[in-house]
Amino acid sequence: MERKNTWLSYNEEDKKNLEVLASDYKEYLTNGKTERECVKESVKLAQRAGYKDLEHFIAEERQLKPGDKVYRTWMDKTIVLFQIGSKSMEEGLNILGAHIDSPRMDLKQNPLYEDTEMALLDTHYYGGVKKYQWVTLPLALHGVVIKKDGTTVEINIGEKDTDPVVGVTDLLIHLSGQQLEKKAKVVIEGEDLNVLIGSRPAKDEEKDAVKKEMIQIFQEEYGIEEEDFLSAEIEVVPAGPARDFGLDRSMIMSYGQDDRVCAYTSLAAMLNVEDAERTTCCILVDKEEIGSVGATGMHSRFFENTLAEIVALTGEYSELKLRRILQNSHMLSSDVSAAFDPNYPQVMEKKNAAYFGKGLVLNKYTGSRGKSGSNDANPEFVAKLRRMFDENEVAFQTAELGKVDEGGGGTIAYIPAGYAMDVIDCGVAVLNMHAPWEITSKSDLYEVEKGYEVFLRNC
Repeated sequence: MERKNTWLSYNEEDKKNLEVLASDYKEYLTNGKTERECVKESVKLAQRAGYKDLEHFIAEERQLKPGDKVYRTWMDKTIVLFQIGSKSMEEGLNILGAHIDSPRMDLKQNPLYEDTEMALLDTHYYGGVKKYQWVTLPLALHGVVIKKDGTTVEINIGEKDTDPVVGVTDLLIHLSGQQLEKKAKVVIEGEDLNVLIGSRPAKDEEKDAVKKEMIQIFQEEYGIEEEDFLSAEIEVVPAGPARDFGLDRSMIMSYGQDDRVCAYTSLAAMLNVEDAERTTCCILVDKEEIGSVGATGMHSRFFENTLAEIVALTGEYSELKLRRILQNSHMLSSDVSAAFDPNYPQVMEKKNAAYFGKGLVLNKYTGSRGKSGSNDANPEFVAKLRRMFDENEVAFQTAELGKVDEGGGGTIAYIPAGYAMDVIDCGVAVLNMHAPWEITSKSDLYEVEKGYEVFLRNC
């Protein structure tokens, strides 16, 4: 089943709208390189669109009514938004769910040390990465330090033109004979991902003079001491903004597009949809890259607890009503798929691969080796989406994550499916997935945002 390239169908107005969306998306990527930053950006956009903090409604026991738009954050790393529909919530919600964490390096709790008059930071990589991709890059430090008195110090070093950058060094080619004999997964070991941050010694110090110089810089510029790293959450990410990619500017290159390309388009669709009959919901969660665990991952009860609060504020609460709402809901697990790469055709089965320019991607199942760990959506739900997208001229394609037994991966889809709701993975094809710099097609960005709006209005 051949799918046409969507670029060929666009008129001038489409192209203009596409570029506006792409520009806003690049700004979101550039400003949101951590989960906390994404939540902060999302709150700004939500408030601009008229969404109110649910906590105020809870505190005042103020009833929610059709048309009300609310959001709630949790631990500054997860956000969920609701727009109350005109139909009874027991008929179910239309939900978009994406994750806003991305592969990176995290500073250890005791990270700062000196070796041969160089100051370095020890890291622990987060998520599935090819470790050799993270050396010799300009890197930035993003995150927070929470001091003992509860004060929060925000860290963002390496993004301004005047900022210094940091990085992980690599062995020079002239001395790397033994290194190049190693398998790719151990060319760079996890414990060797140490970030070089300084080499100037403090005056009048005999021991660890460079480290002490760095401690002085942290104290003077941020008011933090070495022990404050014990309660810090600092991420090491590629430095620099999201940019157009390709001489025709048809693509975007940026850090963190898995899964912020789907997170942003889900949020944009949610904010654009007004007066839907069914209550609509968008949830952007943390920790997907390490199994959706913890208090801010999809496995936590945050979503269920917040929905319970919503139900209580829209009428009489009952456990049975909550369960009916969940099982009658429809959800698009807004997550990326692997784009076909002509440099590596051997890992793909061409009839069932995702391609740039062919629209949003439906992954009926993900998982690995026998669909292990996958959701595997029902064909009735797939048929409903096919009809909906065709009727509203949304370009879509279907795909698997590579050849059978080649590898695999997972999403959050199986977790909400545990409530017995219909769920399918639906997102954007990505090149360089999990690399420091990932690539997406602007036309796919445009189609997936359009598709998400259609889903929220019509499913």
